[in-house]
Amino acid sequence: MAPAEPDGIADLTGAVRRGLIPAYLYNDAEVHELERTRLFGRSWNFLAHESEIAEPDDYVVRNIGDDSFLVTRDSDGQVHVMFNMCVHRGMQVCRAERGSARTFRCPYHAWTYKNDGQLAGLPFHADAYGGEAGFIKEGQALLRAPSVAIRNGMIFASLDPDAPDFESWLGDYAFYLDFYTGQSAAGMEFRGPQRWRVEANWKIGAENFMGDSYHTPHTHASVVDIELFGEPKPYKRKEGVLWHAGPGGGTTYKLPPGSEFRSGLAYVGYPDEMIDRMAATLSPAQRALVDEPGFMPSASTLFPNLSFVHNWPQTDADGRITPFISVRLWQPVGPGETEVYSWFCVAADAPDDYKAASYKAYLMCFGSSGMFEQDDVENWVSITAMARGSMARNLLLNNRMGLTLDGDPIVDQFEGFGGPGTAYQGFGEHNQRHWFSMWADLVSQPAPARQPMAFGMGEQPA
Repeated sequence: MAPAEPDGIADLTGAVRRGLIPAYLYNDAEVHELERTRLFGRSWNFLAHESEIAEPDDYVVRNIGDDSFLVTRDSDGQVHVMFNMCVHRGMQVCRAERGSARTFRCPYHAWTYKNDGQLAGLPFHADAYGGEAGFIKEGQALLRAPSVAIRNGMIFASLDPDAPDFESWLGDYAFYLDFYTGQSAAGMEFRGPQRWRVEANWKIGAENFMGDSYHTPHTHASVVDIELFGEPKPYKRKEGVLWHAGPGGGTTYKLPPGSEFRSGLAYVGYPDEMIDRMAATLSPAQRALVDEPGFMPSASTLFPNLSFVHNWPQTDADGRITPFISVRLWQPVGPGETEVYSWFCVAADAPDDYKAASYKAYLMCFGSSGMFEQDDVENWVSITAMARGSMARNLLLNNRMGLTLDGDPIVDQFEGFGGPGTAYQGFGEHNQRHWFSMWADLVSQPAPARQPMAFGMGEQPA
């Protein structure tokens, strides 16, 4: 297998599309560069949730690849996404991760910007520039992200000015996204993020959450043994469905026989008042997925690197079951290192005791020291370390579970699922192949064309 140089991309993506993954892909500098420029340069990327900038003048600083962005709520309540680079000499304008500010002052020469990005002032304008004759302040501003969209309070941006409309790109995945971030008309709260770095390639987490139910009974056997969470037992995972739709995919669990919408949500630990709100916000088709045939969405990934997990462990000695939702971003730092952003997500109007129990469940399972988290990361670090060596360039990893040697599916598509997209009941790597097909589509395309050079947002000087 040729290295991922421009003239070897066809070989690389061709193998991936056949379900054969070149092992070095998980720790290779040239592949990482392709992803940085081509994949993250074209994708819709999650940055923050509106609850993180709930009040006027709040802000957070987030990255897309190597690019730092200020995500602000200005004094009038409008949300802005701006490149965090001073238009004077290129200094990072804001170096704090979050806070509240009406203006941002560049540490280098004290150029100052309002929290909507507009240039508010620069020292010695008359002495240094001759006033407006040398530099017209009007219209100068931090560069804005080319494309921005907000859905369910989630703020996304694309570095591609020709990016497809976000809702069109999201497509049928929107049906599933609402189970995580559309539980109440009052909206959701994102708490965090917890952040930590692991010596693992970002793709491994993304594809794992996309639909790897096969690993759960084995990697997480200790969680089953202590009866923290009974669902990962092999027969339970096999009864679930693997689905993919639009730019994402995930897993479900099968609810007990005879469950309907209300009893199914109660089974996984939701209190009555939250069930009432979900009944009001979810569509009839979404409610029907839980009602009949009785599937509860669990983990999923929205391409490229935003994942969700919805589980329901035991949270006290009396056997109380409480669901939690974790939202996580697999932020690549390098070919062999990932920074994990992990938020706890909960309905804003959930009862306080439920919020406390749900947060405990999240920390226990998927916080930075959670039991599931520790199990997973040990595997992912090992894969990444093995991918660094020379022998990895001789190995094609098998990503063809669920297919015969001729490429036919071992089981037919599951027609009785009820949700949009394609679904299979049982084990398989259908979702991982779907994710990698999107990956191959982007890394095989040239990077987006550069925009004309911009001087802030004002006139280009002569």
